[in-house]
Amino acid sequence: MDNITKNLNNTSIDSGKNNYSTEVQNSTASDEDKELAPSEKSLLQKIVRTGLITSKHDIEVQRRDPKSPLYSVKSFELLKLHPNLLRGVYEMGYNAPSKIQETALPLLLANPPQNLIAQSQSGTGKTAAFVLAMLSRVDPELQYPQVVCLSPTYELAIQTGEVAAKMSTYCPNIRLRYAVRGEDVEKGSKIEEQIIVGTPGKVLDWATKYKFFDPKNIKVFVLDEADIMVDTQGHQDQSFRIRKLLPETCQMMFFSATYTEDVMRFANAIAPMSVIIRLKREEETLDNIRQYYVNCNNKEDKYNALVNIYGGVTIGQAMIFCQTKKMALWLVNQMTEHGHAVALLSGELTVQQRISVLDSFREGKEKVLITTNVLSRGIDIEQVTIVINFDLPVTVTREPDYDTYLHRIGRTGRFGKKGIAINLVSGSSDHAILKQIEEHFCKPIECLNTDNADDMEKLGAED
Repeated sequence: MDNITKNLNNTSIDSGKNNYSTEVQNSTASDEDKELAPSEKSLLQKIVRTGLITSKHDIEVQRRDPKSPLYSVKSFELLKLHPNLLRGVYEMGYNAPSKIQETALPLLLANPPQNLIAQSQSGTGKTAAFVLAMLSRVDPELQYPQVVCLSPTYELAIQTGEVAAKMSTYCPNIRLRYAVRGEDVEKGSKIEEQIIVGTPGKVLDWATKYKFFDPKNIKVFVLDEADIMVDTQGHQDQSFRIRKLLPETCQMMFFSATYTEDVMRFANAIAPMSVIIRLKREEETLDNIRQYYVNCNNKEDKYNALVNIYGGVTIGQAMIFCQTKKMALWLVNQMTEHGHAVALLSGELTVQQRISVLDSFREGKEKVLITTNVLSRGIDIEQVTIVINFDLPVTVTREPDYDTYLHRIGRTGRFGKKGIAINLVSGSSDHAILKQIEEHFCKPIECLNTDNADDMEKLGAED
């Protein structure tokens, strides 16, 4: 890859055509969870989105300094952005701030700058929020790095850089340098680009080993996908070492999709005395989802029920979850043999192949996407109106996996729209698990007879 020294509005890398590799160690419990590394999952989440997705979640703001009021805005004009930045924002299709943006941006753009720790899923607009803050803090007249943004992998760094490139289309004097594998700087030289986006190891080497830039000049430090950093060997330590090189006046922005105890310890070390913005729990999304179950005797019976649903209801698109790759492959073969256009996403595919599958499904080339738990979390495709659990999600000890169930059926009913979740159950064990799920979430799961025209008509009315 050629050195990236262009100004931002000319900087573009087609992430879908690069050779992907990750530096993430998989550390999850089950085989199905292991098939997708956290960094790959985060990349796929970003790939499937092509514009601002407005989150309907309420945001709760937890302040450590009650004297520092936080308010929100309803339009980008109220942020008093530079006109060229505002023009770029609107050209990207961001007509109004999302919840995370309207809450975080006044804080991020305020003077004096304040540190921020934010929990926000991919798709809520968090990347645009911190990129806009980064660009706003840059002095284009100064020809040296003023902003450092860390991502856990090459691919995610490129994603962030592409957002910055589009947003700064009308700011030709602001330039970006990628600090990622394949990028080299001539020894003894100094970086002149105002923004560095890269991975922790590369940025640390450039700052300490090669001294390509002076970390004391950095005004903004962004750490994105922090939960992935914590799970990635060496990244947490490298990030903290970079943090210690920065001036005390540097503004810290810390973003993570989840906040475990480890992530919070990391956050407090990176961004002390921060305002904390956190999305409320995702269970609220179940209010938009009507849940059903279908009694079946075996997998063939489940398949027949599935065909009845698929043929009897007008749907946008459907996602079908299987517990194992073997079952997913069997189901794909069955549906394909009977002339149904389906896509399969499973663990043996490369990241590039997964991106291709998701792009095809998002574009509507297939109505049905069959997958394992690879896509149970975070992948939001607005056209998905029905989620079908061909197998109920269970732990390795055959206990209900409530978290996976929540995230699976949460792929529908997004953005305030209505959704349908259908569980195909067979045997007393499945029924016991379903009963526990129903009691856990305190939401009714109604019986559905796919051979009954009245039931199918009821189901169609929910669409």
